[in-house]
Amino acid sequence: MTDEQSDQERVESRAHHLLPEEAAVGSDDPEAQAEAILAESDIREADNVAPDTVLERRTSDQTVVAVEPPD
Repeated sequence: MTDEQSDQERVESRAHHLLPEEAAVGSDDPEAQAEAILAESDIREADNVAPDTVLERRTSDQTVVAVEPPD
């Protein structure tokens, strides 16, 4: 399977599995809509230093300790 075939299958799969809010808006071309969604997703995934796309990986001992309110 070539990359082009797998990309096309990915687009077709995404076009058939639109999120409810995406489907509610409707589209004359669901495959073009899916392709645009996947392209944006790929850009965000590749640009992992963008402020709104950074995935923090912390362990539980690196989190803030909850402070119990006084009784």
